Amino acid sequence: MNRLTLLAGVAVVAVVAAASTLFTVQQTEQVMITQFGEPIRVISTPGLHAKIPFIQSVVSFDRRLLDFDLAGEEIILGDQRRLIVDSFTRFRITDPLRFFQTSGAQEAGIRGRLSSIVSSSLRRVLGSQPLLSVLSADRQRIMDEIKRQVNSEAQQFGIGVEDVRIRRADLPEENTQAVLNRMQSERERVAREARAEGAEVAARVRAGADRERTVILAESQAQADVLRGQGEQEAIGLFAAAFQQDPQFFQFWRTMQAYREAFSEGDARLVLTPDSEFFRYFRSSQPGVPLAGVTLPPGAPTADAPTAPAPATSAP
Repeated sequence: MNRLTLLAGVAVVAVVAAASTLFTVQQTEQVMITQFGEPIRVISTPGLHAKIPFIQSVVSFDRRLLDFDLAGEEIILGDQRRLIVDSFTRFRITDPLRFFQTSGAQEAGIRGRLSSIVSSSLRRVLGSQPLLSVLSADRQRIMDEIKRQVNSEAQQFGIGVEDVRIRRADLPEENTQAVLNRMQSERERVAREARAEGAEVAARVRAGADRERTVILAESQAQADVLRGQGEQEAIGLFAAAFQQDPQFFQFWRTMQAYREAFSEGDARLVLTPDSEFFRYFRSSQPGVPLAGVTLPPGAPTADAPTAPAPATSAP
């Protein structure tokens, strides 16, 4: 019984000793062996490794790419413009021994130092560049310079900076509002110019249309006057020709037209003397006697012979 207990105790001690002696290094990490807090050696090869139990300790460091985000901060550019710059940094632990000596075993220690390094480099490089360079294709050159400076300062802490980038660069709120107001004013100015140009073109088109309308109306009026004059000339010629054929009958016919126009309403009143020339054809009242001054054509009916009413004709 005592022998079994002794063997069990030896086995337990052997297991504990083996557990304290052997350790595994993963592919995503690198370890450093410390003895009473002092670094002894660095192991970067993945696999099973051994150390002195109970005396030496294992400190593990991530060998993958690590990220660090810097909060947005206001930076004055070379042309005295202000920008709120939000950046991020990608770094890797390249020297675990120096990293341990300068920042300790935790990554939080290096992040505080990296924050001041990146911030100083951003202010130093962007402080000599105008806003147009930061917002143009020249931005790549600026970021390469910032990365070079950050990497140069970070190497003393055992890390290598892989990349530094500006995630966002915004104007301060008051500057943003001023820029928006200026853009709005510019757009309004362009709109006013466009409206003025449109009004000018519209006025020219309207003036041209009015001029063409006036010309067309004038030409039409002139043509109408010419045609009217020609028609009146032809009518006068016809009346003259008719008058020359039988002046007495033409005078009688014109007088009848005047009677018709004067008495067509039925209630017309004329204030004339009895011997007025207008009633000269009403003075003869003898039947069968032609009206004074009128020579009837052959076969015309006399005043006492009833005839069928002639169809009404209108004067030309």
